[in-house]
Amino acid sequence: MNKREIDMALNKIAQGDNQAFERLYIETKRGIYAFILPYFNNSADCEDAMQSTYLKIKQNIGQYKKGNNGLAWILQIAKNTALNELKKQKRTENLLDYKSVSIDEQNNSAIDILRKILSEDEYEIVVLHVIWGYKHKEIAKRFNCPIGTITSKYNRSVKKFKQALKEESR
Repeated sequence: MNKREIDMALNKIAQGDNQAFERLYIETKRGIYAFILPYFNNSADCEDAMQSTYLKIKQNIGQYKKGNNGLAWILQIAKNTALNELKKQKRTENLLDYKSVSIDEQNNSAIDILRKILSEDEYEIVVLHVIWGYKHKEIAKRFNCPIGTITSKYNRSVKKFKQALKEESR
């Protein structure tokens, strides 16, 4: 598909044409896959991100403006999806690393350590962000405070946790 055909397909999709969406998928999936593959080290994660990309295209089609570069719009969605997936993977890996650490004779879990060293607000911020995947902006809304406050509390909490792990491993 060339740029004009992609633009036309996106406009048809915005009008509810599922055949246009199917054609767009068939015609562009290899290119999208090749575009996001360098972000991942395996085809399974790449496939997942590619599928998420097309779901986001469908969900956000109302934001596409007719006559714009449709391919650039799709590639931006693909890139953002890949980067978001990598962030989620990193958060999961970090959480697993923290959970695998045994701290003292009582073999407390990372969650227990967090509860001991963090205030209630700090603990809730960390859990919402790391375990549940909330963005700092969403947490700020929940706490009804500025995003900068949440970000700094989160960063301080992570530093406290890392320090506690270092001290206990000595």
